[in-house]
Amino acid sequence: METTTTPARTARRPQAAAATTGPRWQRWAKVAVFVAAWYPLARIVFFGVTDRLGANPIEFITRSTGLWTLVFLCITLAVTPLRRLTGWNALLRFRRMLGLYAFFYAALHFTTYIWFDKWFDVAAMLKDVGKRPFITVGFAAFVLLVPLAATSTKAMVRKLGRRWQSLHRLIYAIGVLAILHFWWMKAGKHDLVLPKIYGAIMLALLGWRLAVWLMARIKARQAS
Repeated sequence: METTTTPARTARRPQAAAATTGPRWQRWAKVAVFVAAWYPLARIVFFGVTDRLGANPIEFITRSTGLWTLVFLCITLAVTPLRRLTGWNALLRFRRMLGLYAFFYAALHFTTYIWFDKWFDVAAMLKDVGKRPFITVGFAAFVLLVPLAATSTKAMVRKLGRRWQSLHRLIYAIGVLAILHFWWMKAGKHDLVLPKIYGAIMLALLGWRLAVWLMARIKARQAS
């Protein structure tokens, strides 16, 4: 028996195909980002196995995990501006995962310091805090990251409601503290090239948000 295809059915087929292809593409992109985000840790492990961590392996690991924490913080903060500028709302699907990777590498950075560097010697760590304030700033940034990671699930978003967004604005303070930590640490070695680069990126990302907020306030006043 010969079947006929109605115009309505024909019109629905491209929409169904698009709906299927879109999420599938996003899933593959998410998998790719997930795998790529393990590169910094895989590099450290590979260098460790091949004896390429240098004369001071602990310093190498500490420096690497700290830098990648900052990289993931910057990428996470870049999601919203890129979405606004490109109109690609699918970028929001990556933001939570990128933020969790920032916390993951921050946790590795912190663990390397308190475990392998100081061997949980509280007295030595307190002495470090007094001598090197950048450690205090870095610790403050890590502490602020903890509640953001703990409330990143969809269940916590629903439970906290509007308070969730207010809480997660802490990432702006975390970004500033992370730059200060990096800057003060490198200042002692007179090597400010990377801190200046990442400081400029952070300034641009936070400055964009401030500009958007000010424009919204101006429009609201004009409308009233």
